[in-house]
Amino acid sequence: LPSWFSVTSAAGAQVREMHSAGSLSYSRTFKIVVVGDSGVGKTSLTYCFCTGQWPSATQTTIGVDFRERVLDIDGEKIKVQLWDTAGQERFRKSMVQHYYRDAHAAVFVYDVSDVASFRSLPVWLEECRQNSLGPDTPRVLIGNKVDLLPSVTAASVMEQARHLAEVHGMPFHLCSARGGGGERVDAIFTALAVQLKRQGCGRGRRVAGRAEDSVVLLSHPLCDVIILLGTFWVFLLLEMF
Repeated sequence: LPSWFSVTSAAGAQVREMHSAGSLSYSRTFKIVVVGDSGVGKTSLTYCFCTGQWPSATQTTIGVDFRERVLDIDGEKIKVQLWDTAGQERFRKSMVQHYYRDAHAAVFVYDVSDVASFRSLPVWLEECRQNSLGPDTPRVLIGNKVDLLPSVTAASVMEQARHLAEVHGMPFHLCSARGGGGERVDAIFTALAVQLKRQGCGRGRRVAGRAEDSVVLLSHPLCDVIILLGTFWVFLLLEMF
C-alpha cells in the first residue's frame, strides 16, 4: 500500500490520510465529542474511522475513550480526535464538563433498532447546550446499525430522525460500521473535519492527548472504582496544561 491515499470529500476538499510515522506531526487538532446512549455503537464508529477496521469485540466504555487520526486536508496536516464517553450516567457525573471542554463539534449517535436510544437524543442535545455546545457548534446526527433493519423500516425511522435533525440544524446520516459500511463512516467524519477547517477551528491550541492510536478505558465488573479514580487523575493532569 502507498504511504497515503487521496480522496475528494463531499465538501470538495482534497483529503489525504497519512500512514507514515511522520503523520504524528500536525498543525492543529479538532476535538469532536461523540455522544449517545450506551450500546448504540459509538466506540465501533470511532474505531472504524480511526483504524479502517471493524472491532472484533467491544466493551462498555467507562470514563473516556478517545481515538485519533491525522488527515491532510488541502495540504494541512490536522489531527482529528474523537472523544467517546460512557453512555451510562454513573460513569459520567465526575467528568462531563472536562469531556466537553474546548470541543469543536458534536456527533450524536443512536441505534436505529432501539427506539429508546432515539428518544434519549433530546437529553444529549440539552447536555451539550449546558456545556456550551449550542446551535452554533457543528453537529451531526448518526443513526447507527442500519444493517439490523429492513429497508422499509429504516425509511420510517429515517423520517423521524430527519425531522429532529432539521429542527436542530444538523445533517443526518444512516450508517453501520459493519459489512462494508466503513466508507460511509469515513465520509461522515471526514466531511465534518473539512467543515471545521473551513471555519478556522483549532488554531493556536492543541487538545491535550497522547499520540497513540487510542487511549481506552474499558469496563470490568471488578475494577469500576479503580478506573473511575484513574480517570479523575487523568483529567486533573489535563487541567494543568
